[in-house]
Amino acid sequence: MNTLLKSALLLALLTGAAHAVEYNTLRPEQSRMTFVYKQMNVPLEGSFKRFNGQIIFDPAKPTLAKAMIEIDLASIDAGSDEANDEVAGKLWFNTKQFPSARFVSTSIKSLGNNRFEVAGKMSIKGRTHDASTPATFHPEGANGVFEGSFVLKRADYGLGEGMWADFGTVANEVQIKFRLVASSAAGKK
Repeated sequence: MNTLLKSALLLALLTGAAHAVEYNTLRPEQSRMTFVYKQMNVPLEGSFKRFNGQIIFDPAKPTLAKAMIEIDLASIDAGSDEANDEVAGKLWFNTKQFPSARFVSTSIKSLGNNRFEVAGKMSIKGRTHDASTPATFHPEGANGVFEGSFVLKRADYGLGEGMWADFGTVANEVQIKFRLVASSAAGKK
């Protein structure tokens, strides 16, 4: 009986290893990058239409995971053409000089129950700061889905200078929300 139990356990371990999936292709067309900020204490929402990057994630080996996300800042949708033009200008993103924002992971730590803490470097407008965010992961068909949110302080990156520097007009805290979909090499179409 002991030999039978050991054989069954070994078979279960081998079967699990055979089904391990590494998600390694970001699917921007299925993903979302949004934000919420307060202007005059009124919550407003926006999004970025174009971003890309790379995710390498094996749920069985989360500490080996890596992520790099690059956001095309000119693809912002802040709610109106006027707002989009304003935030693309020098006082906000200055997209002519700094066309993209970038996050590069430095570590990914499992928190249990498909929850992770992702730490890395966020670079916006020529400034780089440490950043971390909690994220959840779940398989969805042939894809893996990473979801989370974190608060970015716009003053850390020089976003909203001059007349926009007053946090009473536009709050310093901006909540960034993401839903990133990645597929495995085997799941690519």
